[in-house]
Amino acid sequence: MALFSQSALRPGVRKREVFGWAMYDFANSGYTTVVITAVFAAYFVGGIAKGEPWATFAWTAALSISYAIVMLSMPAIGAWADLHAAKKRLLAIVTAGCVLGTAALALTPKLGGPYAVALAMGLVIFSNTFYSYGESLTGAFLPELATAEGMGKVSGWGWAFGYIGGMLSLGLCLAYVLSAQAKGLPAAHFVPVAMLITAALYGAAACATFALLPERALPQPAGARQSAWRQLRHTFREARAYSDFMWLLACTVCYQGGVAVAITLAAIYAEQVIGFVPSETMVLIFVLNVAAALGAFGFGYLQDRIGHRRALSGALVAWIAVCVIAASVTTKGGFWWAASIAGLAMGSSQSAGRAMTGVLAPPRQLAEFFGLWTFATRLAGIIGPLSYGAITWMTGGNQRIAILSTAALFVGGLLLLIPIDMRRGRAAALREVSQSEAVPLEAR
Repeated sequence: MALFSQSALRPGVRKREVFGWAMYDFANSGYTTVVITAVFAAYFVGGIAKGEPWATFAWTAALSISYAIVMLSMPAIGAWADLHAAKKRLLAIVTAGCVLGTAALALTPKLGGPYAVALAMGLVIFSNTFYSYGESLTGAFLPELATAEGMGKVSGWGWAFGYIGGMLSLGLCLAYVLSAQAKGLPAAHFVPVAMLITAALYGAAACATFALLPERALPQPAGARQSAWRQLRHTFREARAYSDFMWLLACTVCYQGGVAVAITLAAIYAEQVIGFVPSETMVLIFVLNVAAALGAFGFGYLQDRIGHRRALSGALVAWIAVCVIAASVTTKGGFWWAASIAGLAMGSSQSAGRAMTGVLAPPRQLAEFFGLWTFATRLAGIIGPLSYGAITWMTGGNQRIAILSTAALFVGGLLLLIPIDMRRGRAAALREVSQSEAVPLEAR
């Protein structure tokens, strides 16, 4: 934990608490890496749905349904967690839900026909909903741990640790897949085992979070408690007071839509368009995670030096390049270049976005405002992948047009960054905090 100094942490926060917090990123990254990106996504399209023209759209539709559920419910859940100081309690519940849902995905290859498709979609909706709840709740702990000036470092450290966890999950699954393929076993045999490995590692690693990360928030007085939905409506009514935060949400909807395409469709694109086989795809995603970890860790320090907004702008430019390269290359070697750049851009953009949210969120409403951030990311998760799937279906399976159109989302994100003033936004977030508690933030 010598990767950042104690000055990056808020008074009274110990480095072991940050380690416990980062362990949740380590734990849940295996789910996105193995289930959503590398293994189950491609198996759903090519194995369960038999490569039908509607298969990619069905996959993105399942994810979109889960994101819609989270988008509509997470802000209220976050408000309730703030009122009752229950972030950690809720995090334990949603973790159990995602772990059980992931393990249950092992059942899908045992069925055939439309029943397998329906079960797979249902379990993806269930598990991804709980995963998304956990992502938001763990993000709400960040401003309790780090100072405004150290937010980028701590956020980047957590994301980097998360990608290491994703690589461990994928590495264990890859080892088993290669062993199974050497014995001539089909995907219907090794995919269920990969789901069980992922679920087990998720649950085991998350135990470190619950052991080391305390709930620092205090319940609000009974008189201050009101309906979670009423609290949410109150937040939206006062949105003008947090204009920079609202601009960030709009920016997040755009660029996270593109990131969601990369996360949910990279393996499908690699196998259906470029010609990768499953083991090659898993190696590709493994290397992408290495690049993402380096991007998250390196940009975590860089963004605290050059500013969160400037760092995110650079990451979005890199994402535009990824879309253009991926749409134009025809060889595996060329796609490797696109994937490597995507990894760096993914780690840096994810870290910068979460850190900016922590800086601009009011300290007394952290879970609620991270709920709004989750609202934006899940709306993006609907817009990006669903539009990709629809374009692919309408163009008779032409995913090159779909991936090129994704660049427009990153361009939109760049344009929506322009109005954001980090100093003004931080001042608005701290307006109810006494001068002694306020931490100055230089203009970014």
